[in-house]
Amino acid sequence: MNFQKVGLITLFILYLLIFVGGVVRSTGSGMGCPDWPKCFGRWIPPTVESELPLNYQEIFKAKLKGEVVFNVTKTWVEYLNRLLGVLTGFFVLATFLYSLKYRKTNSLVTTLSFAALILTIFQGWLGSKVVATELANNLVSIHMFVAIVIVLTLIAALMYSHQFSSSSNKSILKAIKLVIYTTIIVTVLQIVLGTQVRGEIDNIIIKFGESLRESWIDNLSATFIIHRSMSWVVICLNFYLYYLSKKDNTIPKIFPNALLGVILLGFLSGVGLNFLGFPAFLQPFHLTLAILSLGVLFSYLLFCNQQTKNFN
Repeated sequence: MNFQKVGLITLFILYLLIFVGGVVRSTGSGMGCPDWPKCFGRWIPPTVESELPLNYQEIFKAKLKGEVVFNVTKTWVEYLNRLLGVLTGFFVLATFLYSLKYRKTNSLVTTLSFAALILTIFQGWLGSKVVATELANNLVSIHMFVAIVIVLTLIAALMYSHQFSSSSNKSILKAIKLVIYTTIIVTVLQIVLGTQVRGEIDNIIIKFGESLRESWIDNLSATFIIHRSMSWVVICLNFYLYYLSKKDNTIPKIFPNALLGVILLGFLSGVGLNFLGFPAFLQPFHLTLAILSLGVLFSYLLFCNQQTKNFN
Protein backbone atom coordinates (compact mmCIF):
# COMPACT_ATOMS: atom_id res chain seq x y z
CA MET A 1 0.00 0.00 0.00
CA ASN A 2 1.15 3.54 -0.73
CA PHE A 3 -0.23 7.01 -0.06
CA GLN A 4 -2.23 7.21 -3.32
CA LYS A 5 -3.95 3.86 -2.75
CA VAL A 6 -4.80 4.58 0.89
CA GLY A 7 -5.97 8.08 -0.05
CA LEU A 8 -8.27 6.76 -2.80
CA ILE A 9 -9.78 4.17 -0.43
CA THR A 10 -10.32 6.91 2.16
CA LEU A 11 -11.95 9.13 -0.47
CA PHE A 12 -14.28 6.29 -1.49
CA ILE A 13 -15.28 5.71 2.15
CA LEU A 14 -15.88 9.44 2.61
CA TYR A 15 -18.27 9.51 -0.33
CA LEU A 16 -19.94 6.37 1.00
CA LEU A 17 -20.37 8.14 4.35
CA ILE A 18 -21.93 11.15 2.60
CA PHE A 19 -24.33 8.77 0.84
CA VAL A 20 -25.24 7.01 4.08
CA GLY A 21 -25.68 10.40 5.74
CA GLY A 22 -28.16 11.22 2.98
CA VAL A 23 -29.98 7.95 3.71
CA VAL A 24 -30.15 8.93 7.38
CA ARG A 25 -31.78 12.23 6.53
CA SER A 26 -34.09 10.98 3.78
CA THR A 27 -35.44 8.22 6.06
CA GLY A 28 -35.75 10.53 9.07
CA SER A 29 -33.29 8.43 11.06
CA GLY A 30 -31.22 11.29 12.44
CA MET A 31 -32.63 10.82 15.93
CA GLY A 32 -32.66 7.03 15.69
CA CYS A 33 -30.03 7.22 18.42
CA PRO A 34 -31.10 9.97 20.84
CA ASP A 35 -27.73 10.21 22.61
CA TRP A 36 -24.07 10.36 21.58
CA PRO A 37 -21.62 8.60 21.39
CA LYS A 38 -23.74 5.73 22.73
CA CYS A 39 -27.14 4.77 21.33
CA PHE A 40 -29.91 4.51 23.94
CA GLY A 41 -27.13 4.37 26.50
CA ARG A 42 -25.55 1.30 24.88
CA TRP A 43 -22.51 0.77 22.68
CA ILE A 44 -24.56 -1.72 20.62
CA PRO A 45 -28.18 -0.57 20.27
CA PRO A 46 -31.16 -2.84 20.93
CA THR A 47 -33.03 -4.71 18.23
CA VAL A 48 -36.37 -4.74 20.05
CA GLU A 49 -38.03 -2.22 22.36
CA SER A 50 -38.24 -4.77 25.19
CA GLU A 51 -34.45 -4.53 25.59
CA LEU A 52 -34.86 -0.94 26.78
CA PRO A 53 -36.00 0.19 30.25
CA LEU A 54 -39.74 0.69 30.58
CA ASN A 55 -39.19 4.41 31.19
CA TYR A 56 -36.63 4.88 28.39
CA GLN A 57 -38.69 7.69 26.83
CA GLU A 58 -38.53 9.68 30.05
CA ILE A 59 -34.81 8.98 30.42
CA PHE A 60 -33.87 10.27 26.99
CA LYS A 61 -36.52 12.96 26.84
CA ALA A 62 -34.74 14.56 29.81
CA LYS A 63 -31.55 14.76 27.73
CA LEU A 64 -33.25 16.27 24.71
CA LYS A 65 -36.19 18.56 24.02
CA GLY A 66 -38.62 16.17 22.36
CA GLU A 67 -40.20 12.75 22.72
CA VAL A 68 -38.04 9.71 21.97
CA VAL A 69 -39.67 6.72 20.29
CA PHE A 70 -37.70 3.55 19.53
CA ASN A 71 -37.74 2.50 15.87
CA VAL A 72 -35.40 -0.41 15.15
CA THR A 73 -34.84 0.53 11.49
CA LYS A 74 -34.07 4.17 12.17
CA THR A 75 -31.93 3.28 15.17
CA TRP A 76 -29.72 0.90 13.20
CA VAL A 77 -29.51 3.18 10.15
CA GLU A 78 -28.15 5.94 12.39
CA TYR A 79 -25.93 3.51 14.31
CA LEU A 80 -24.37 2.12 11.10
CA ASN A 81 -23.82 5.70 9.96
CA ARG A 82 -21.85 6.31 13.15
CA LEU A 83 -19.82 3.11 12.71
CA LEU A 84 -18.94 4.17 9.17
CA GLY A 85 -17.95 7.57 10.55
CA VAL A 86 -15.52 5.90 12.96
CA LEU A 87 -14.09 3.77 10.14
CA THR A 88 -13.65 6.92 8.06
CA GLY A 89 -11.73 8.53 10.91
CA PHE A 90 -9.28 5.61 11.03
CA PHE A 91 -8.71 5.77 7.28
CA VAL A 92 -8.15 9.55 7.37
CA LEU A 93 -5.59 8.92 10.11
CA ALA A 94 -3.94 6.22 7.98
CA THR A 95 -3.84 8.63 5.02
CA PHE A 96 -2.03 11.19 7.18
CA LEU A 97 0.47 8.59 8.42
CA TYR A 98 1.24 7.48 4.85
CA SER A 99 1.64 11.15 3.84
CA LEU A 100 4.53 11.60 6.27
CA LYS A 101 6.95 10.28 3.66
CA TYR A 102 6.28 13.52 1.74
CA ARG A 103 7.07 15.80 4.69
CA LYS A 104 10.53 16.69 3.30
CA THR A 105 10.03 16.37 -0.46
CA ASN A 106 6.44 17.68 -0.79
CA SER A 107 5.28 19.05 2.55
CA LEU A 108 2.00 20.35 1.11
CA VAL A 109 0.74 16.76 0.80
CA THR A 110 1.43 16.12 4.50
CA THR A 111 -0.06 19.48 5.51
CA LEU A 112 -3.28 18.83 3.59
CA SER A 113 -3.56 15.30 4.98
CA PHE A 114 -3.12 16.65 8.52
CA ALA A 115 -5.75 19.33 7.84
CA ALA A 116 -8.17 16.58 6.72
CA LEU A 117 -7.49 14.71 9.98
CA ILE A 118 -8.18 17.79 12.13
CA LEU A 119 -11.36 18.51 10.18
CA THR A 120 -12.48 14.89 10.66
CA ILE A 121 -12.01 15.17 14.43
CA PHE A 122 -13.98 18.44 14.35
CA GLN A 123 -16.66 16.70 12.28
CA GLY A 124 -17.06 14.03 14.95
CA TRP A 125 -17.55 16.71 17.62
CA LEU A 126 -20.00 18.54 15.38
CA GLY A 127 -21.97 15.32 14.93
CA SER A 128 -22.50 15.17 18.69
CA LYS A 129 -23.86 18.73 18.61
CA VAL A 130 -26.25 17.81 15.79
CA VAL A 131 -27.73 15.09 18.02
CA ALA A 132 -27.78 17.35 21.09
CA THR A 133 -29.77 20.02 19.21
CA GLU A 134 -32.18 17.47 17.71
CA LEU A 135 -31.02 17.99 14.12
CA ALA A 136 -31.01 21.78 14.04
CA ASN A 137 -31.14 22.63 10.33
CA ASN A 138 -28.21 25.04 10.42
CA LEU A 139 -25.97 22.49 12.16
CA VAL A 140 -27.02 19.71 9.77
CA SER A 141 -26.04 21.92 6.83
CA ILE A 142 -22.72 22.88 8.44
CA HIS A 143 -22.09 19.17 9.14
CA MET A 144 -22.55 18.39 5.45
CA PHE A 145 -20.35 21.26 4.24
CA VAL A 146 -17.53 20.24 6.59
CA ALA A 147 -17.73 16.79 4.98
CA ILE A 148 -17.36 18.45 1.56
CA VAL A 149 -14.31 20.41 2.76
CA ILE A 150 -12.73 17.18 4.03
CA VAL A 151 -13.31 15.53 0.63
CA LEU A 152 -11.78 18.47 -1.26
CA THR A 153 -8.83 18.61 1.12
CA LEU A 154 -8.05 14.93 0.53
CA ILE A 155 -8.48 15.36 -3.22
CA ALA A 156 -5.94 18.21 -3.11
CA ALA A 157 -3.48 16.04 -1.16
CA LEU A 158 -3.83 13.25 -3.73
CA MET A 159 -3.49 15.57 -6.71
CA TYR A 160 -0.41 17.31 -5.33
CA SER A 161 1.23 13.94 -4.67
CA HIS A 162 1.13 13.18 -8.40
CA GLN A 163 3.12 14.91 -11.14
CA PHE A 164 1.44 15.31 -14.54
CA SER A 165 3.15 16.06 -17.85
CA SER A 166 2.98 19.63 -19.20
CA SER A 167 2.06 19.05 -22.86
CA SER A 168 -1.43 20.58 -22.76
CA ASN A 169 -2.41 23.58 -24.87
CA LYS A 170 -1.97 26.78 -22.82
CA SER A 171 -4.82 28.76 -24.37
CA ILE A 172 -7.28 25.89 -24.09
CA LEU A 173 -6.26 25.34 -20.46
CA LYS A 174 -6.98 28.99 -19.71
CA ALA A 175 -10.48 28.70 -21.18
CA ILE A 176 -11.10 25.41 -19.34
CA LYS A 177 -10.04 26.93 -16.00
CA LEU A 178 -12.47 29.83 -16.46
CA VAL A 179 -15.34 27.43 -17.16
CA ILE A 180 -14.35 25.21 -14.21
CA TYR A 181 -14.31 28.16 -11.81
CA THR A 182 -17.75 29.23 -13.04
CA THR A 183 -19.12 25.69 -12.82
CA ILE A 184 -17.77 25.20 -9.29
CA ILE A 185 -19.46 28.43 -8.13
CA VAL A 186 -22.79 27.40 -9.70
CA THR A 187 -22.50 23.84 -8.33
CA VAL A 188 -21.82 25.07 -4.79
CA LEU A 189 -24.80 27.42 -5.10
CA GLN A 190 -26.90 24.48 -6.27
CA ILE A 191 -25.85 22.42 -3.25
CA VAL A 192 -26.71 25.33 -0.92
CA LEU A 193 -30.13 25.70 -2.55
CA GLY A 194 -30.60 21.94 -2.34
CA THR A 195 -29.97 21.97 1.42
CA GLN A 196 -32.55 24.74 1.78
CA VAL A 197 -35.08 22.72 -0.21
CA ARG A 198 -34.33 19.70 1.98
CA GLY A 199 -34.92 21.84 5.07
CA GLU A 200 -38.28 22.94 3.67
CA ILE A 201 -39.20 19.31 3.03
CA ASP A 202 -38.34 18.45 6.64
CA ASN A 203 -40.76 21.18 7.79
CA ILE A 204 -43.44 19.91 5.39
CA ILE A 205 -43.05 16.37 6.79
CA ILE A 206 -43.51 17.72 10.32
CA LYS A 207 -46.63 19.58 9.23
CA PHE A 208 -48.30 17.11 6.87
CA GLY A 209 -46.53 13.78 7.47
CA GLU A 210 -44.77 11.52 4.95
CA SER A 211 -47.89 10.06 3.35
CA LEU A 212 -48.46 12.98 0.95
CA ARG A 213 -45.14 12.97 -0.91
CA GLU A 214 -46.80 13.80 -4.24
CA SER A 215 -47.99 17.14 -2.81
CA TRP A 216 -44.66 18.24 -1.32
CA ILE A 217 -43.64 20.23 -4.42
CA ASP A 218 -46.82 22.30 -4.21
CA ASN A 219 -45.81 23.43 -0.72
CA LEU A 220 -42.21 24.36 -1.55
CA SER A 221 -41.08 27.97 -1.93
CA ALA A 222 -39.47 29.64 -4.95
CA THR A 223 -36.13 28.23 -3.78
CA PHE A 224 -37.10 24.89 -5.34
CA ILE A 225 -37.98 26.55 -8.67
CA ILE A 226 -34.61 28.33 -8.71
CA HIS A 227 -32.80 25.11 -7.81
CA ARG A 228 -34.60 23.20 -10.55
CA SER A 229 -34.01 25.89 -13.17
CA MET A 230 -30.32 26.24 -12.33
CA SER A 231 -29.81 22.56 -13.06
CA TRP A 232 -29.97 23.48 -16.76
CA VAL A 233 -27.18 26.01 -16.24
CA VAL A 234 -25.07 23.27 -14.62
CA ILE A 235 -25.80 20.90 -17.53
CA CYS A 236 -24.84 23.50 -20.15
CA LEU A 237 -21.63 24.50 -18.37
CA ASN A 238 -20.52 20.89 -18.05
CA PHE A 239 -21.29 20.08 -21.67
CA TYR A 240 -19.27 23.14 -22.73
CA LEU A 241 -16.44 22.01 -20.47
CA TYR A 242 -16.60 18.57 -22.09
CA TYR A 243 -16.41 20.19 -25.54
CA LEU A 244 -13.37 22.29 -24.60
CA SER A 245 -11.63 19.28 -23.06
CA LYS A 246 -11.98 17.27 -26.26
CA LYS A 247 -10.10 19.98 -28.18
CA ASP A 248 -6.88 18.99 -26.41
CA ASN A 249 -5.98 15.31 -26.75
CA THR A 250 -3.30 15.55 -24.05
CA ILE A 251 -5.87 16.14 -21.29
CA PRO A 252 -6.60 12.87 -19.41
CA LYS A 253 -10.00 11.65 -20.58
CA ILE A 254 -10.97 10.65 -17.07
CA PHE A 255 -11.76 14.28 -16.14
CA PRO A 256 -14.31 15.21 -18.86
CA ASN A 257 -15.76 11.69 -19.15
CA ALA A 258 -16.27 11.20 -15.41
CA LEU A 259 -17.71 14.69 -15.05
CA LEU A 260 -20.21 14.23 -17.87
CA GLY A 261 -21.32 10.84 -16.54
CA VAL A 262 -21.82 12.12 -12.99
CA ILE A 263 -23.69 15.22 -14.20
CA LEU A 264 -26.08 13.19 -16.35
CA LEU A 265 -26.79 10.77 -13.50
CA GLY A 266 -27.34 13.70 -11.14
CA PHE A 267 -29.74 15.32 -13.60
CA LEU A 268 -31.70 12.07 -13.98
CA SER A 269 -31.93 11.67 -10.20
CA GLY A 270 -33.24 15.25 -9.99
CA VAL A 271 -35.87 14.48 -12.63
CA GLY A 272 -36.88 11.42 -10.62
CA LEU A 273 -37.22 13.47 -7.44
CA ASN A 274 -39.36 16.03 -9.24
CA PHE A 275 -41.75 13.64 -10.95
CA LEU A 276 -41.87 10.74 -8.49
CA GLY A 277 -42.74 12.69 -5.35
CA PHE A 278 -39.29 12.83 -3.76
CA PRO A 279 -38.77 9.09 -3.18
CA ALA A 280 -36.47 8.53 -0.20
CA PHE A 281 -34.13 6.19 -2.09
CA LEU A 282 -33.28 8.87 -4.70
CA GLN A 283 -32.49 11.72 -2.29
CA PRO A 284 -29.08 10.43 -1.08
CA PHE A 285 -28.08 9.56 -4.66
CA HIS A 286 -28.89 13.11 -5.80
CA LEU A 287 -26.84 14.69 -3.01
CA THR A 288 -23.87 12.34 -3.39
CA LEU A 289 -23.73 12.83 -7.16
CA ALA A 290 -23.72 16.62 -6.71
CA ILE A 291 -20.79 16.42 -4.29
CA LEU A 292 -19.05 13.88 -6.53
CA SER A 293 -19.31 16.30 -9.47
CA LEU A 294 -17.79 19.00 -7.27
CA GLY A 295 -14.91 16.66 -6.43
CA VAL A 296 -14.24 15.88 -10.11
CA LEU A 297 -14.36 19.60 -10.99
CA PHE A 298 -11.92 20.39 -8.20
CA SER A 299 -9.55 17.62 -9.34
CA TYR A 300 -9.72 18.92 -12.90
CA LEU A 301 -8.98 22.46 -11.70
CA LEU A 302 -5.93 21.32 -9.74
CA PHE A 303 -4.69 19.45 -12.81
CA CYS A 304 -5.07 22.60 -14.94
CA ASN A 305 -3.33 24.71 -12.28
CA GLN A 306 -0.40 22.31 -12.24
CA GLN A 307 -0.19 22.40 -16.04
CA THR A 308 -0.27 26.20 -16.04
CA LYS A 309 2.46 26.33 -13.40
CA ASN A 310 4.64 24.08 -15.56
CA PHE A 311 4.40 26.62 -18.37
CA ASN A 312 5.89 29.37 -16.17
